[in-house]
Amino acid sequence: MRRKETLYIAARLFFRISFLVCYRVHKHGQAHLPQSGPVILVPKHQRWTDIPLVGLSVPFACHYIAKSELFIMPILKQLITWLGGVPLNRLQPIKSRESFRYIEYLLRQRQAIVLFPEGTYFPNTMGPGKYRLIQKLLELQNQLLERDQGKLFPFFPVGIHYGKEYVRPAVQIMIGQPLYCRRSDEAQEFTEKIMANIAQLSGIRTD
Repeated sequence: MRRKETLYIAARLFFRISFLVCYRVHKHGQAHLPQSGPVILVPKHQRWTDIPLVGLSVPFACHYIAKSELFIMPILKQLITWLGGVPLNRLQPIKSRESFRYIEYLLRQRQAIVLFPEGTYFPNTMGPGKYRLIQKLLELQNQLLERDQGKLFPFFPVGIHYGKEYVRPAVQIMIGQPLYCRRSDEAQEFTEKIMANIAQLSGIRTD
């Protein structure tokens, strides 16, 4: 389940060059990010290009929590894994025990995790936040705290807004202030707070 650093770097370079041609990317809020992890990024999900755009907007390599359906085809499974994808079965979490162990390992190693809380694309509107996975991350956080091996995980909401221009539309990537939660039984309320921040950063009205 290891990321291939050479392939990851090559993919970053490819998307960096491609997006220079396709978009005018404006990044904001990078000063909010810490010098070291663990870091959990929770971005808006407008379209598939959000994935590489988020990776290009932070100064460190990322691992991406992805739905297990993307890992069915062996070749695609291998490629996504090498690029930092971690499969998660949302319908049958018990099948994701190995993935959760790997996520715990990554967080202990102070790595960056990207989780799209909506789970799929919701262009120009807000989808419901999936709080169960955030609850699991909070449980991992508390396990590490009990072992004196960690600290409260910072969850960074990330807003994404695509302009309507036909040629090289502007893309705004807005990294918000970190959010923290100590209690895993407050995951649903915490997720709602995260989603409200994502909506504000993305310029999406929810009233």
